[in-house]
Amino acid sequence: MAEQGAPPRIEEFRAQVVDVLSAFARRRTGHGAQWGVGDDRVSVVAERYEGAAELAALRRYRAHLVAHGLGWVDGPTEFGGRGLPTGYAAVLREIESEFNLPDDAGLRFSVSTLTPTLLAHGTVEQQRTWLARLRSAEVIACQLYSEPGAGSDLAGLATRAVRDGDGWRITGQKVWSSGAHYSDVGLCIARTSPDKPKHAGLTTFLIDLDSPGIEIRPIRQLTGGASFDEVFLTDVLVPDERRIGGVDEGWSVVVTSLLNERSAIGTEVGVDEALVERLIDLARHVGDPGDERTRDAVAQVVVRAWAARLTTARFLEDGGAPGPELALSKLLATDLLRTMSDVAADLLGAAHVADPGEWGTYAWSELTLGLPGLRVGGGTDEILKNTVGERVLHLPKEAR
Repeated sequence: MAEQGAPPRIEEFRAQVVDVLSAFARRRTGHGAQWGVGDDRVSVVAERYEGAAELAALRRYRAHLVAHGLGWVDGPTEFGGRGLPTGYAAVLREIESEFNLPDDAGLRFSVSTLTPTLLAHGTVEQQRTWLARLRSAEVIACQLYSEPGAGSDLAGLATRAVRDGDGWRITGQKVWSSGAHYSDVGLCIARTSPDKPKHAGLTTFLIDLDSPGIEIRPIRQLTGGASFDEVFLTDVLVPDERRIGGVDEGWSVVVTSLLNERSAIGTEVGVDEALVERLIDLARHVGDPGDERTRDAVAQVVVRAWAARLTTARFLEDGGAPGPELALSKLLATDLLRTMSDVAADLLGAAHVADPGEWGTYAWSELTLGLPGLRVGGGTDEILKNTVGERVLHLPKEAR
């Protein structure tokens, strides 16, 4: 037993998590026993929240976690968290990968990006209003950053926010906004002082997406899904109480959120143990487990998965604010997923591009087709390599 006021022992916490998850979903029982059972999709972005059923299941699961003290394991107790060390949250994620749970990719921005960003930049009142609701999935959020003319050079955005009494009028267009069509609110960056240098005249707002003047158009992708959207804002009135951070100080909010996003991709997408196990299952069922080339290819995936997992854990173990080194987490994650996609394509051959109707085969095409979007979102691989070179390794800056 843990001492009074001390965190529970990891073994006790692990047992609690297993009990709580077992009351909600079925636990997977190993590699071979799972082949041919359940949903065989292999995706890394939220593509299928087009109906109410998927979101309802996700919200039921989050409510179940909250009811049992697992909704925000490492969050501050004053905002509904449990106040445990970050390692306990990692244990929860690890055990979640062993259960057949609702796809939570649509909550990644709310839980792993916006929540820590509000902790860093929000007022106490904003934190009390939003944090618990974001963690429970009562409110789902998206990001309204990129524009048709401002992608990698995000600070060149054209969306304007103009003072109107106690609020702001926002007009502009956003694009590649993940999950806007099923989200309730969006974190929007807009230009409030066009006369200032481009990084200095920006402000962030948390906007209700059902506000008058907002139009959302899903973008159909290579995968057939629609995880990204165009968002048009026409004279949208936003109260000043929805401003996150100071006026003209939005760039620091954006930087914090992007660092948190890259950390989330590194910890929650690229190192998904269940996805690695699915690839091992694929090699066992459609490949030749005794073939040296197959064994080496799968071993490379396992090694890359451990490298990504341990590198990110090393960055996060201090518990401080995320820094530019977390760009490596996303790079390692996308490298791992690219390697997995290549191995799956090699194993499947024609079944990777033409559906043979066999469980667990053609499904891998969704990962392959969705991967380019993941390598762009949250900072392109090329931009992140520059970030690591200039801000982590302190190499000479790229000539511009």
